[in-house]
Amino acid sequence: MARSDEGGRKRGSGGAARRKATRDAVAEASKLTEAREAAREVARPPGRSRQAGDPFTGELRRRDVLPLLVLHYISEGPSYGNQLMERISGVTEGVLSVNPNTMYPLLRSLEAKGLIEGSWEHPERRSRRYYAITDKGREEYERLEQDVRPFLDSIQRSIEMIVDEVYGD
Repeated sequence: MARSDEGGRKRGSGGAARRKATRDAVAEASKLTEAREAAREVARPPGRSRQAGDPFTGELRRRDVLPLLVLHYISEGPSYGNQLMERISGVTEGVLSVNPNTMYPLLRSLEAKGLIEGSWEHPERRSRRYYAITDKGREEYERLEQDVRPFLDSIQRSIEMIVDEVYGD
């Protein structure tokens, strides 16, 4: 729905500028959260356990977003772990960064479930391990597409409402 700004000009419902503003707001919020978490870690008395991390990215991780992204990229063609980490970081503009301690156990788990198949680029010296999607993996990818979409839509709506509220877009 179009609204008028203070100068009486009509504003559309979004497009590229809105998506960029949303990505920028999420990235900025993530930076602030990381800084807050680092400050808490320094201030925490010795022996106390680490508190739960950022609820935004934590929820993204719990809701099968990472397996969805991994299966999505692998369905486009064989991929290796570092490539997948870079692509995920790029598409989320760093909001959802994945480190090797997360990626490689996930890839091994997906492989153990028969959703992907791994093969060494040079088997004689264990170089890069490329992963390809299996038929069972395609079925799981389609299921995840359906299951995760409502969650991603709710995040998008929430971020848009925050951007609208704060920036008046």
